[in-house]
Amino acid sequence: MKDILQELEERRNVARAGGGAKRVEAQHAKGKLTARERIELLLDEGSFEEFDMFVQHRCTDFGMEATRHPGDGVVTGWGTINGRMVYVFSQDFTVLGGSVSETHAAKICKIMDMAIQNGAPVIGMNDSGGARIQEGVSSLAAYGEVFQRNILASGVVPQISLIMGPCAGGAVYSPAMTDFIFMVKDSSYMFVTGPDVVKTVTNEVVTAEELGGASTHTKKSSVADGAYENDVELIAETRRLFDFLPLNNREKAPVRPFFDDPARVEMSLDTLVPDNPNQPYDMKELILKIADEGDFFEIQKDFAANIITGFIRLEGQTVGVVANQPMVLAGCLDIDASRKAARFVRFCDAFEVPILTLVDVPGFLPGTGQEYGGVIKHGAKLLFAYGEATVPKVTVLTRKTYGGAYVVMSSKHLRGDFNYAWPTAEVAVMGAKGAVEILYRSELADKDKIAGRVKDYEDRFANPFVAAEKGFIDEVIMPHSTRRRVARAFASLRTKKQSNPWKKHDNIPL
Repeated sequence: MKDILQELEERRNVARAGGGAKRVEAQHAKGKLTARERIELLLDEGSFEEFDMFVQHRCTDFGMEATRHPGDGVVTGWGTINGRMVYVFSQDFTVLGGSVSETHAAKICKIMDMAIQNGAPVIGMNDSGGARIQEGVSSLAAYGEVFQRNILASGVVPQISLIMGPCAGGAVYSPAMTDFIFMVKDSSYMFVTGPDVVKTVTNEVVTAEELGGASTHTKKSSVADGAYENDVELIAETRRLFDFLPLNNREKAPVRPFFDDPARVEMSLDTLVPDNPNQPYDMKELILKIADEGDFFEIQKDFAANIITGFIRLEGQTVGVVANQPMVLAGCLDIDASRKAARFVRFCDAFEVPILTLVDVPGFLPGTGQEYGGVIKHGAKLLFAYGEATVPKVTVLTRKTYGGAYVVMSSKHLRGDFNYAWPTAEVAVMGAKGAVEILYRSELADKDKIAGRVKDYEDRFANPFVAAEKGFIDEVIMPHSTRRRVARAFASLRTKKQSNPWKKHDNIPL
């Protein structure tokens, strides 16, 4: 018996060693943690239960039978984060560059199947050179199996991808289908075709960092939702995000203890909106003053900054926030902002996370660039996302809300549950100057007359009361009482039940 126990321990030690001490040192030299170190940091101490530690690849081509490692380049299993269950896989770059083989992918598929079956999120840590070329089409088929699991798990359990090294070629499509992607600055990159292929085909000379680094994907492409300085910070922030999310689509997000009075009054909000209608202010100040303890987890902070998305808690319960940001492009909606917000709204709706919308939007961004880029279709994505969402929806209008953008931003007409306005809100088809130039075109030569017309229009429409008279605004509230009113609104909606007509699935304007 002792011999068998000894053999088990020896086999475990070999598996835990990954690609060996030299390769582990090389991984550390790049400022990267090993696959197992990452799992230890991510999960509660002592909670990790590993699967398939001894699995090895079956390839015998190109002398591969001589390079077998137990685990085959990926560590898989389950554990807990703050006591809540999660499935994880962590690719091991020290073993054959973390390349994906048939057995490597089968290990990932196994835990994804279990996650769907048992209703727990999946967190994948990607650090791989791509498909294992020696296995040819078998490795491509393996990728396909993983992709299929990503699709089936979508909207059933949250999926989070952490890009902690290379992720190239077909491998990028697995993270792309997950709910959140986070990267490490300067040591992770994602691209479909690498710099060498790009140079050969298009003659462009580009580095891996420029082509698919964290800065590129958080600021330009919107592929990634955030980037952090190193592995440790990324994992700490992932644990923080995990606490905002439900385990699956049939459970609510966890309720955390809170030490912040739901009826807290913020007198400073009464002067947040400047007297000058063209002067910007920071909408994040409002978000932080509404949130429990001022805690806000922002999603896609560096992309389309004219709209803000992220999670707060109210009375300990998770709420998704979508807010126009007057500091950028005057808070206009454009192609990028519409896509960013639509995806976030659909995530919240899929996982029963209530949505708070803070509105200050002068309209959609005009220009040929926007029209040629399909702002009609992209704006419709956000409209569609809000309209199909059945979760509790509370909207607060702070200042301008004009034209189609008024309707799009979770208006009463898109089944908003509570639609509040501050006294500073203006609900109209368009701004006074533009409206007067259309209505009184024949009087444009007379500047005094036009000025009078503008003042008349402002007196009539530059307020929330016309919309309130029609029932499109439920109540005009004092800015300082916003936290109390919003918290009470969501509390009253905790038992909300609403359903859409039966359909196999919708056809959102992609």
